Amino acid sequence: MSFTKTTESDSKYNHLEKMNVAELLHHINAEDKTVPLAVEKSLPQIEQLTNIVSERIKKGGRLFYIGAGTSGRLGIVDASECPPTFGVPHGMVIGIIAGGDKAIRDAVEFAEDSTNQGWKDLLEHNISEKDVVIGIAASGTTPYVISALEKCNKNNIATGCITCNEASPLATTATFPVVVVVGPEFVTGSSRMKAGTAQKLVLNMISTTAMIQLGRIKGNKMVDMQLSNNKLVERGTKMLMSELNIQKSEAEKLLKEHKNVRNAINSYKNE
Repeated sequence: MSFTKTTESDSKYNHLEKMNVAELLHHINAEDKTVPLAVEKSLPQIEQLTNIVSERIKKGGRLFYIGAGTSGRLGIVDASECPPTFGVPHGMVIGIIAGGDKAIRDAVEFAEDSTNQGWKDLLEHNISEKDVVIGIAASGTTPYVISALEKCNKNNIATGCITCNEASPLATTATFPVVVVVGPEFVTGSSRMKAGTAQKLVLNMISTTAMIQLGRIKGNKMVDMQLSNNKLVERGTKMLMSELNIQKSEAEKLLKEHKNVRNAINSYKNE
């Protein structure tokens, strides 16, 4: 199959500088609306990858995201949100970006072009056959990501990817590829736009579904969330009031004692 990098194709729009604000926003929004439909077409691939992620984590493995630039940052965001949202340990989901932590805020020149650093970065976390690694690259051509997945394949480590170009080198390297074809960007080549949105949606789907499979949600509530601010304490209090049919004062007392919604519910029901 031939490889065409549609994320780099010319925008369907031209003379953007001549458009007024309303026109620009309307056209960007029109393009953004196409992204969930593109993701929908990839649901079977997303299901396969999510099943592998859930299976590995249930057996004590970890989920790694590895990417460069916007893709790397999106992986780090998703990984960093898992402990506070689902109460899982730090280190169960790990985001790695080309160029290291500095690259989270500032671009590190040519970091994505390394063909050996990605694997070195994974080795720092003692990567093993129990883990699963998802490479994220809109273009599907990032050497840092592709070479890391190639090494994982050689070491019997499960690999997936999230990319936006069909038949890309990354998609053909990953054992469980997810390819969301969003087409040309509004600003030609600016894959932080539709491609980035698609990647974020897929990451949300994978991690959230895996955490539900791990039993980290009760009903539809985040009963294992970390109570790290007043808003979350208030949310936890309301959960207890609803689940246990108790007054606010009792719910607050329970939450203060157990410091976790699930533990408070179990303690109350076992009394």
